[in-house]
Amino acid sequence: MATAFALTSPAVAEPQHGIAMYGEPALPPDFAHLPYANPAAPQGGAIIYGEASTFDSLNPFIQRGRAPWGVRAHTVESLMGRNYDEPFALYGLLAESVETGPNREWVEFTLNPAARFSDGSPVTVEDVVWSMQILGEEGHGRYRAAWDGVESWEQTGERSVRFNLTGENLELPLILAMRPILKKGDWDDRDFTASNLDPFVASGPYTVGAFEPGRFIEFDRNPDYWGNELGFNRGRHNFETIRYEFFGNGDAAWQGFTSGETNMRVEWDAARWATEYDFPRAERGEVVLSEVPHQRPTGMEGFVMNTRRDIFADIRVRDAMIHAFNFEWINGRLNEGLPERITSYFSNSQLAFEGEATGLERELLEPFADTLPADVFEAYALPEGDDDVRNRRNLRTAQRLLADAGWTLQNGALVNEAGTPFAFEILLGASENEPVANIYADALGRLGMDVTITLVDSAQYTERLLDYDYDMVPITWRMSLSPGTEQRLYWGSDGVTEQGSRNYMGVDSPAVDALIENLIDAGSEEEFLATTRALDRVLTTGRYVVPFWHTPVTLVAHGAELHYPEELPIYGYWIGFAPDVWWYEAN
Repeated sequence: MATAFALTSPAVAEPQHGIAMYGEPALPPDFAHLPYANPAAPQGGAIIYGEASTFDSLNPFIQRGRAPWGVRAHTVESLMGRNYDEPFALYGLLAESVETGPNREWVEFTLNPAARFSDGSPVTVEDVVWSMQILGEEGHGRYRAAWDGVESWEQTGERSVRFNLTGENLELPLILAMRPILKKGDWDDRDFTASNLDPFVASGPYTVGAFEPGRFIEFDRNPDYWGNELGFNRGRHNFETIRYEFFGNGDAAWQGFTSGETNMRVEWDAARWATEYDFPRAERGEVVLSEVPHQRPTGMEGFVMNTRRDIFADIRVRDAMIHAFNFEWINGRLNEGLPERITSYFSNSQLAFEGEATGLERELLEPFADTLPADVFEAYALPEGDDDVRNRRNLRTAQRLLADAGWTLQNGALVNEAGTPFAFEILLGASENEPVANIYADALGRLGMDVTITLVDSAQYTERLLDYDYDMVPITWRMSLSPGTEQRLYWGSDGVTEQGSRNYMGVDSPAVDALIENLIDAGSEEEFLATTRALDRVLTTGRYVVPFWHTPVTLVAHGAELHYPEELPIYGYWIGFAPDVWWYEAN
């Protein structure tokens, strides 16, 4: 990495208050507040979440240990912040301005002179560069790709720094703008890669307060927070305390909410939402049920088949596994039939593929036609089941697919030509997925498969995910309206063997790799849309996941004392919406 601290003459460029992936940011330089924030919101009170997990570290930037996500979300800031009412636009935070080269071959940030860490020390260029470098070289694997895209850096002024980038990557300047910025001097005498419970100095609106590992953690609002008067922050960070209570499992977390131990809950179980929110606190009006609409993609959630295992390497087997999942019957029994099925990785948005592949989308796929499923260009759709547990039609199709792949039923057991039985394990890290796993296993048993369901604690689950040590596992990928570099982490072929990726199914596809790079380098919105739809099509027809369900609203149960603005961002309930713009006001 080439470095230079000597001041250089900045190139002639136009500093901007914000940056967008395509076009210009929607908000003007003098915007008073984010569209979905209430600048008149009162400050004070506490919001209390319940987490069905644990923690043993306060360092969220490394692979070791388990840190509460709130450490990053509430105490650490980036050079720029995200407006969740735009697909991908950033506005000045620690940096008061940003400028880029004509092709975004470099990006320059100028720090806000008021930016301070919680100990009162100023945020400096040295802190910025050190943070980028330490994260990229010694941090979690998710930070490495962006730093690999930095060819060199140079300080261009007392408060400004330029990063010279390799190649043309429209997204990379935005990714760098969102990197966590830490205080270099605070880490001089400690190992950045060590997992420990030592709080560190940061610049965010909250600091780490009281905590007990595995039990609870509090974040206290910093009364001297430097950014209180920024337009980007008006109406945000209203709670005096943000607290997370940790429970041994989902049932305990549910009991904690119904008893009043916590006052905020996002409900992912539609059946529970429809039938179990009649407990005393809710009936007395102490709990409010809010359905927050959104326009974000569904993402993907379902049973993932690990193609690193020979048993799931054949696409015909994976297709059979999807046919054996009777969504209509399972959804009716477990969810009152309320959620809709996830039909692709970007469904519920303009990024999803539809019908046959045409135009630019088809052109992007054609060079890889020989390596892709035969129906990738067609109007692919998931098989439909019926309200009959036997699911006979789809199970007959599954049997034919399995037979084509060399698996036949002999003496009630599905075996291959060598007589090896079709046996595998569904690994669970939470009891919430047991009902659907049990129903699915019963259906697979009717095909002659030997299915074992194993429930392990969160530590074992995390370790086995990291090592890709599983046959089938339920996984959720959340998608945004601006997919980009993170897609390498999700589906890139490097993740087939390298630890730390989210390529849980082991996708190893030249088409996927090429589409990810084209997505990152897309020079227009038209190319971006076509590439995303092509990627969606390849992943979906690759049949790596047995999809579950989604709702176009987020189900949020909260204490009546918690409120949110009437105007909602397009992302609905999202990290940047809650708890950031909520507030406490007793009735």
